[in-house]
Amino acid sequence: MPAGEALHSRERAGIDAAIRSAETISRFEFSVYVGASEGDPRAFAELLHATLVVPERSVLVLVDPDARALEVVTGEVVRRSLDDDHARLAVVSMQADLAAGDLVGAISRGLAQLAHQARR
Repeated sequence: MPAGEALHSRERAGIDAAIRSAETISRFEFSVYVGASEGDPRAFAELLHATLVVPERSVLVLVDPDARALEVVTGEVVRRSLDDDHARLAVVSMQADLAAGDLVGAISRGLAQLAHQARR
C-alpha cells in the first residue's frame, strides 16, 4: 500500500493538523509515513528519514498497518531533547491506540507526546 493510499481525506487532514501542531510545539520537523515498508521496517524508516530536507532536525513516524510495524526515527539535533526512552513511551501509547483501530488518534496523540518531549 503506497503511503496514505488507504486514508480518507478527513484522516489525512487530521494527520496533517497533528504534524503542524507538533512542529509548532517543538520547532522540529515531523513527517508521517503510513503504508507498506519495503523489507525491514526500521531500515526502511531510517532510509525515509535520511531523505528528509533537514534530517538532523526531523522526526519520522512510520506506521505499516499490514506488518503491524511502528517506527520512530529522530535526527541528531532532535535526540538532544527527545531520547529513546521518551520515544518508546510514545510508541507504546500509539500501539495501544492502533490496536483499538484508531489510526489517526494514535498518530495525533503520538506526535503530540513526541513534540512535548522534544520541546524541553
